[in-house]
Parts: sequence; structure tokens; C-alpha cells
Amino acid sequence: MLPPRIIRRLVLAPLIVVLAVGAVITLPIWLLVVTAASLRLPPPQRRGTRLVWFAVAWLTLETMMLGACLGLWVANGFGARLNRDEYQERHYELIRWFLAKIYEAAVRIFRLSVEVDEPTPTSDELSRRLTRPVVVLSRHAGPGDSFLLIHHLLTGYNRRPRIVMKAALQFDPSLDVVINRLPNAFVPNRAAESGILDEIRRLSSGMDADDALVIFPEGGNFTPRRRWRAILRLEQKGLAAEAARARKLEYLMAPRPNGALAAIEACPQADVVFVAHTGLDDLVTFGDIWHRLPVSAEIKAKWWRVRADDVPRDREEQIRWLFDHWDEIDAWIAENRPAPAPTT
Repeated sequence: MLPPRIIRRLVLAPLIVVLAVGAVITLPIWLLVVTAASLRLPPPQRRGTRLVWFAVAWLTLETMMLGACLGLWVANGFGARLNRDEYQERHYELIRWFLAKIYEAAVRIFRLSVEVDEPTPTSDELSRRLTRPVVVLSRHAGPGDSFLLIHHLLTGYNRRPRIVMKAALQFDPSLDVVINRLPNAFVPNRAAESGILDEIRRLSSGMDADDALVIFPEGGNFTPRRRWRAILRLEQKGLAAEAARARKLEYLMAPRPNGALAAIEACPQADVVFVAHTGLDDLVTFGDIWHRLPVSAEIKAKWWRVRADDVPRDREEQIRWLFDHWDEIDAWIAENRPAPAPTT
């Protein structure tokens, strides 16, 4: 159960600072421990030291972000003017800085590379990049895919992302503080679908030209077990056609259309962007990361943009249209997915 906000501010936020300081002080000890733990691995694949360095970098940046959030809170009258555009923009700048630094650390520590394939935009599409809001529908698989997506939206497109997230993510203090100050939504794990759809409509209907609502239609990270559960759920609802199409998807779970369609309905002037990515799909648990994290990590992504005028408005057509794009994403992943890393 999530503790009250005042407890999270007074306990979890200071705890991150303590952990960051402790991690820096005890860094040599942790490096020795993880080096000993990974001695049975070949030298190029000893991942422990890289994971420790990244954890220290993350904790340090979290501490700096919390300090910046405190400074912004004081500067805007102890929270009295947080809803003003100028202060919201400063928080977006703070998120942009944080994710840029995390990305730089990942590139340096994990030899991460990200290749994004986008169609060459026409002059009309270039003008729409900052004159229309967008609804982003992305697959969900692998560690950090949401962070990379938000980073790309902020830096590559100068968009202000809006996200519906699980309430448990508020255990991360800096995420808890900064995201709750912006138009986003945290929903409990067992929240009623109607409540989630209400939040999606609220965020989507209030979008301006430079906003982007991010939705993961699968509802969670892909795993083979979750894929079969999604198929069974469709069959139990009597949706035989959708279940048959879901069975043909090899790397995706069947999309849950209600959230995506609610966003499109609430903001009909928005273009829709579909996002596929692959590269770290097999890294789901910490054990996967420990045993399969490659020496260098390469992520490939592809974005499709659909003009608002080309989005179908009939619900049945929209569902078929959504599954059609999911078929296209699945085929793209099959062509671009790297060979599975060997277990060591």
C-alpha cells in the first residue's frame, strides 16, 4: 500500500539522499563485492561493476533532482504558483535534464546506442510537429523503454509528455515529486477501468499543440505468459476475431483498445504516433539483466505518424486499425530483433 504523500516526502526523499551519499562512500566495497560475484563470467561480460556504476549515477542524479525540485518549490512561493505555465515549463526542463544525464550514463556505462527510424517528413508534417498535439501508442518491453521514449519526445520533438502510470512508481521520490506537479496521472494497480479512462480523457482533452499523451496499449511489459493471458481474456469476452489476431502476434500482447480510443475521442485533432522498439526485450527481471546484459546494447526503434484526418472514427474500424498497426509493429520487430544473448 502506498504511504501518504507527507510520509513519502519526509521519509523516502531523505532516504534517497542517504543512499546516494552511502553509495558514493562505500563504492569501492560494492565494486569488490560485485566483481567477486561475477568472477565466473568471462571478463568482457562481467556486468556487476557496470550495474553498480549506473546505480550510483542514478542515485546521484535523483538527489540532484530532488534538490532542484525543492528549490523550485521555494521559488514559486512554497508551492503557491506551481500550476503556472512558467513553472511547469521549468519542471519539464528539469525532467529533460535528468533524462539526458541518465541517457548519457547509459551510453557510457552500457555502451548503449539508439537508432530511431522515422519516415522523412513532408513540409506539411514538419509544420504540424508543433501545431498539433499527438497521442503516442507504444509497445512496452524491456527495461527503460518508457524513459527512452519520454527522453526522445522531450529532446527530439520538444514535446511535453503526459503519462498515465501505476501508482507504485511514486515510491521513486524524484518521480513522485516532479510528475505530480505536472499534468500526469497515477492510478492504483487494481483501479477500475472506468477511473483509468476518465484520467486518460482528462489528460487528452486538455492538450495543447506541443503536448503528447503517451499510452502503452498492452497494459504492461511483454512476457510470453502475459501474452497468453491477453489472448485468454479476449476469448473469455467472446471476442473471437481479436483473439485470433492476437494469436498471430509473436512479440506483442493484444492491445487493449479502450484507453487509446478514449484518448483519440477526447482529442480528435491529435495526430497518432505508433512506436516499435527492440533490443532489450529479453531483459525483464534482475536475473535476466545479470545473466544476459550484452557487452554493448543496441536499441532500434521505428515511429509511424498517422494524421488526425486519417484516423478512423467508427469504433469497430478503430479497433481493426489498431490491430493492423500492431501487426505491422510485430512484423518490424521480427525483422529487426537481435539474436538472444546467451545465458551465462
